[in-house]
Amino acid sequence: MQRLVDNALAVTKESVKTFTYESLNNIARLINGVSAILLTVLPGKTNILEGVQGWELRPTFRGPRFPRWMENGVSSFNQLIHELSVDSDTSSIDYSSGEDDLDGICPASPSSHGSRTSRTSSFIKRDWHWTDWMAYIFSWILLPARFLLGIPLLLLRLFNIRGSKAYSDPASPRPINFHSFRKAYATKDHVVHRTTDRRRGVIEDLHLAIEIFIEAIFDLFHKAAHCVLSPSEAFRVFLRWFSSPSTFKDDDDALNASVSTTTLGDNDPALTERNLTLYHPLNTDARTCRDVITELGYPYEAIHVITADGYVLLLERIPRRDARKAVYLQHGILDSSMGWVSNGVVGSPAFAAFDKGYDVFLGNFRGLVSREHVQKNISSRQYWRYSINEHGTEDIPAMIEKIHEVKTAELKISQPDEETNDEQPYKLCAISHSLGGAGMLMYVITRRIEEKPHRLSRLILLSPAGFHDDSTVVFTMVEYLFVLLAPFLAIFVPAFYIPTRFFRMLLNKLARDFHNYPAVGGLVQTLMSYVVGGDSSNWVGVLGLPHYNMNDMPGVSFRVAHHLAQLKRTGKFRMYDYGSASANMQVYGSPEPLDLGEYYSLIDIPVDLVAGRKDRVIQPSMVKKHYKLMKESGVEVSYSEFEYAHLDFTFSHHEELLAYVMSRLLLVEPAPKRQSSPKALRLKKKGQANS
Repeated sequence: MQRLVDNALAVTKESVKTFTYESLNNIARLINGVSAILLTVLPGKTNILEGVQGWELRPTFRGPRFPRWMENGVSSFNQLIHELSVDSDTSSIDYSSGEDDLDGICPASPSSHGSRTSRTSSFIKRDWHWTDWMAYIFSWILLPARFLLGIPLLLLRLFNIRGSKAYSDPASPRPINFHSFRKAYATKDHVVHRTTDRRRGVIEDLHLAIEIFIEAIFDLFHKAAHCVLSPSEAFRVFLRWFSSPSTFKDDDDALNASVSTTTLGDNDPALTERNLTLYHPLNTDARTCRDVITELGYPYEAIHVITADGYVLLLERIPRRDARKAVYLQHGILDSSMGWVSNGVVGSPAFAAFDKGYDVFLGNFRGLVSREHVQKNISSRQYWRYSINEHGTEDIPAMIEKIHEVKTAELKISQPDEETNDEQPYKLCAISHSLGGAGMLMYVITRRIEEKPHRLSRLILLSPAGFHDDSTVVFTMVEYLFVLLAPFLAIFVPAFYIPTRFFRMLLNKLARDFHNYPAVGGLVQTLMSYVVGGDSSNWVGVLGLPHYNMNDMPGVSFRVAHHLAQLKRTGKFRMYDYGSASANMQVYGSPEPLDLGEYYSLIDIPVDLVAGRKDRVIQPSMVKKHYKLMKESGVEVSYSEFEYAHLDFTFSHHEELLAYVMSRLLLVEPAPKRQSSPKALRLKKKGQANS
């Protein structure tokens, strides 16, 4: 009878699992099919998306692809070094902690974002501002969605994923410890992902949750039937639960031993040499810029920079310590240093510059959800109280001065016999994209006004921000609405960002769903293109990049958005308008903000401007406006256009653009080695005479 009941339950369970699995698949197919139909009838998509290499929509509704390095785990470059690499931090990771919340599941990593300094310490003593309570209330408003999409995590906590096999022995006193299983699961999950990068999306998570739920329910029925049909054996199990603690402990030890034998190679050195923080059990990508660089076999260094107003920035580096030529790369809005390495070895400016002999520095603006600041209890409203002004007058100066300090010290060590003077012993070029370009121009001009050295030898600006009066209808409507509502929004909205880790995780998983279901991804891509006036950038692929993860994510402060709206409304490249003549007088010494376009004559280094013909975020006409003003001011400036959209300058692999950028860098000769001092020459001659 027991065997008959077991067989009946097993058949029923598999039938229910198959039915629910196929039902979920049919729903996903229906959504994908409807998306395909909508994608077919949407007007103008061919004009929007044609000609973008590597990921464009095909007639078969194939969606945008992620960068190749994300699909295959790692590049083939320096594969030998990659295989031999050993991460000493692995042994310090503790998966057996008692925390079961989201923070406990994802161990802190040396991220270029949230965990740069201790993320926990940043928030333990933080006083809640009312804007933080607004975000908290917002998360509770969306509680139904949070509950539904949190089912996989809830079930992982409550039930043992091993299903009925874990309870095949009726003498087992209790299920296997979940933390022990989580260690094995995370290890296995990590190893699989290193070769396939198979992150789960929301649909896959729902399928997993349903399967776990079915396994748990049928396991309950199986045990109930066993108790009814075998009362004597059930009674012995019941007595064992109330046996002596030593017996209970022995059973626990036996269970733990059984888990350890099924984990993936506790003694396998191939596993211990991998950093298990790159992925966590929820299957979201947690890689950082550091992870990408080191996986590809390049050296890496992290430098923490503190600005004059207390913001903690991360300056990342691919170091060539003895190089006399350096390049500083600065990202744009809603981006990070990840953008400069996102195309792997063969398509990223950072790696190309390093291979050409440059010491590479990757800057990160303030503006991350982690709110890194010297004041650990800084409120949300205080942290986000900055505009583009602070990017150009605080962030960039702090990072460039740190570069100067580091390079000067290293070159002094590597050439100790050289004469020490105030001459800069290296050449520093800057490559900037979008908002980073506006910040870089602001930096050079304000430093010249203050009669301070800017330490740069050349500027390469890729689709730089600054002028925005020629833009799409959508941007124009948003600008008018934003300026109109600014006094009201400033009270309630300190910044635009996703406030909770759960919804950041959800965005990361949705990006994977957009890729797994091509028509859905194509539809989202097309709609995003409509919003930005037809710009054909790989919006879906960018959402799936690792710096859009649950730990941290770039945000936009209210004042940065307001500053951009001011630039569009006035048609001038000006510093932030504080709203009154008295406030501006206090900051600038004049009732109006500083018009940077009027001071282009102060730019004393060559500038290369690059525009994208398909760029609808910053139109080529706006880049030409920079060029015209610089030309009239006597600046040594060049202008080039490519068939690219706005994000193609960083997130897409284009050999033509990369070759152009490298050719402009090579125009700057490295700093010549200085002649040795008279004292050093005399010592050298004396040594030669003695020999």
